[in-house]
Amino acid sequence: MLDRKSTRGFIPAYLKLPPGELERRAAEALEHLTCCDLCARECRVDRRAGKMGVCRTGMRARVSSYNPHLGEEDPLRGWRGSGTIFFTRCNLRCQYCQNHDISQTDAGREVEPQELAAIMLELQACGCHNINFVSPSHVVAQILAALALAARAGLRLPLVYNTGGYDSMSALKLLDGVIDIYMPDMKYAHTGHARRYSVARDYPPVNRAAVKEMHRQVGDLQIDENGLARRGLLVRHLVLPNDLAGTAEVVRFLVEEISPHTYLNLMDQYRPAYKAYLFPELNRCPSRREYQAAVEMAQQAGLQRLDARRARLVWRMTDG
Repeated sequence: MLDRKSTRGFIPAYLKLPPGELERRAAEALEHLTCCDLCARECRVDRRAGKMGVCRTGMRARVSSYNPHLGEEDPLRGWRGSGTIFFTRCNLRCQYCQNHDISQTDAGREVEPQELAAIMLELQACGCHNINFVSPSHVVAQILAALALAARAGLRLPLVYNTGGYDSMSALKLLDGVIDIYMPDMKYAHTGHARRYSVARDYPPVNRAAVKEMHRQVGDLQIDENGLARRGLLVRHLVLPNDLAGTAEVVRFLVEEISPHTYLNLMDQYRPAYKAYLFPELNRCPSRREYQAAVEMAQQAGLQRLDARRARLVWRMTDG
């Protein structure tokens, strides 16, 4: 059952902060870059001095592209699109990444906070329903600096933090009261798979702690009378072949430790990409039976808000 609320009087979280608080958060985040712990890698390099850690990103965020995106979840895309800003680079090393040309290269261009703020305002002027930061974990400081400028210049849209789910508590503390909609991946239940496929052995415990904190901040996803997400948690889980993602454990965690009303997009679009050919167990798409088993796992766990509609639609069309 969808939690629908009125849009009348809606004010995004960051505009409810006390005067000067957004600027203070931006300044604090900038200090973190001196010994960077703004993602779960906690590389502790001095990015302000030009040093680079795993994310290979210095003082400036690098933007690959931005646009009104009609391919996101229904509550985000609406009818005018989600205002997505795709950041280059990533703090994960997923060996099957379908966006590896963005996440593992220096594609795009570096932007100053003023330009990033202008991008947000341009997406708002296009009529987008929200600003959607894609792969933001390594550029939290840059986002906050730009947001302070954009809010002063008239930004009024809810913010979506669209993350791989490998986020630090330091960053999430800075984002508390800033982000309206958290959209993390939950990629793996098992440390061995996280290490083998994303070079992040501690991903499962870090990811679970991050999702708990995100839910503490924003609660279950709230959807207004127009079908648009306004605030809350929306989780993505990509079904991998051979149950490598550990779907049963992931959905059980969501039901038992987050909320049975967690909005989960159970994603069916895995295909071998990037270096997946090096891993025989990853070098194929999940079967229809495997995906249906994942759906049943979520239902049996007691999850009440499961988005699996698009996959079933595709299968019906395929089956003729």
